[in-house]
Amino acid sequence: MISSSAKVLLFDFDGTVADTRTMALRILNELSEEFRFRSLPEEELPEARNMTTQKLIRHLGIRRWRVPKIARRGLVKFHERIHQVEPIVNVPAILQQLHERGFRLGILTSNSEANVSAFLKHHQITCFEFLRSSSKLFGKSREIRRIMKEYQLQPEDLIYIGDETRDIEASHSTAIRIAAVTWGYNSAEVLRSMNPEFLFDKPEQLLTFTLPSL
Repeated sequence: MISSSAKVLLFDFDGTVADTRTMALRILNELSEEFRFRSLPEEELPEARNMTTQKLIRHLGIRRWRVPKIARRGLVKFHERIHQVEPIVNVPAILQQLHERGFRLGILTSNSEANVSAFLKHHQITCFEFLRSSSKLFGKSREIRRIMKEYQLQPEDLIYIGDETRDIEASHSTAIRIAAVTWGYNSAEVLRSMNPEFLFDKPEQLLTFTLPSL
């Protein structure tokens, strides 16, 4: 067991709580036709999982200034298919166990609050205390600071749990710890290279976290 000293576990959504990888690839390739950037064939996925988010954007030939518009269009397409999204296997039960242990749980995502709320309602996941959406693909660090201010948290009170390199970057820039998980978008190799405090290969490893002793 890991005595984490943290009181709040903050979760990413896509690839961490929700199994959205297949749908995201399908939507990405639909958008590639609409916005005229490179598609991502399934056989290139292993290589893409080893790229940081910024490197993947360059690989696809997407101009940085077009990213917000493409992301907004993707969220609309995602909302139309939200009923098709399933949780990562075993994650809802693990979340409930962490909640029952006394952890405060939250979500910080680049997806929309409407999409995540619809998913949580559909799957009857009720253990999250709050949900925050970053309007920018690389805006999570700002939202983390807002969460800490609103809930009067110190960096040591919080652990972010996410599956992408940009989750690690946001955590390190705000001095909070990150538990990087390998069942989502980025590979274990590239996540490990960015020195997360924790690296988990299975959702059950989240249960190693324990609240600090009083």
